Amino acid sequence: MERITVLGTGTATVIDNYNTCFTLSDSEEHFLVDTGGGNRILKQLRDAKINMNQIHHIFISHRHIDHILGIVWLFREVNIQMTKGKYEGNLHIYCHEEVAEIIRNMVTSLLRKSQQKYLDDRIFIDIVKDKDIIDILGYKIEFFDIYSKSDLQFGFITELKNKKKLVFAGDEPLDEKNYQKVENADYLFHEAYSLEREIEKYEPYKKNHDTVESASRKAEKLNVKNLILWHVHENLGKERKKEYTEASKKHFNGNVLVPEDFDIIEL
Repeated sequence: MERITVLGTGTATVIDNYNTCFTLSDSEEHFLVDTGGGNRILKQLRDAKINMNQIHHIFISHRHIDHILGIVWLFREVNIQMTKGKYEGNLHIYCHEEVAEIIRNMVTSLLRKSQQKYLDDRIFIDIVKDKDIIDILGYKIEFFDIYSKSDLQFGFITELKNKKKLVFAGDEPLDEKNYQKVENADYLFHEAYSLEREIEKYEPYKKNHDTVESASRKAEKLNVKNLILWHVHENLGKERKKEYTEASKKHFNGNVLVPEDFDIIEL
């Protein structure tokens, strides 16, 4: 069964939740998208009952610490599992050129020689460019430049095996230049840094982020079927799902999903 397992839903500043990342899974294999900001990614995978040895493909969207730092711990652990003979096959880490250099520098600078043994042998850092299409778990994953206002960042689009269209738009407001990619999507993953009433408090636009309402208006305009809102603050606590859903539904007529860490979204 095709599904998304939400490993984290938060911005860089969250404590109770983990930073935004997820797996796209079919059967027992998993495609991991971003890794959060530290070794807690190992706990998130364990608690989600996802076997790291069944992750052979990881995508890092951009260089920000709440998306990239977890890769060092995953690299280290996969290298250990390979050394023990418990990890079959290879691991591919997909990212653009700048991120690839950062990952390589972190691995070679921070890990012991024995913990980087399989770099470029069985653990590969694969550079992707705008519009590149890679076959991952039978999905044709098309990477695209999200036209970030800060650092270069990629999202991706794919057709699921059930023929539905899924778009991961990164963690900045959807740019008009990518509207055509998103139009008629069955699933759109869009960041929602705050509610519009919280703009003065969180200043989302100054930080290259979006509001629930703005994201929802775009999704409505583009005929999105399911809008998934995350990359959020913790201030609303248990009320977040209710507050975000109600705010979104004022502008968007499709299905609104406001996941919590460890939620599973059946696709």
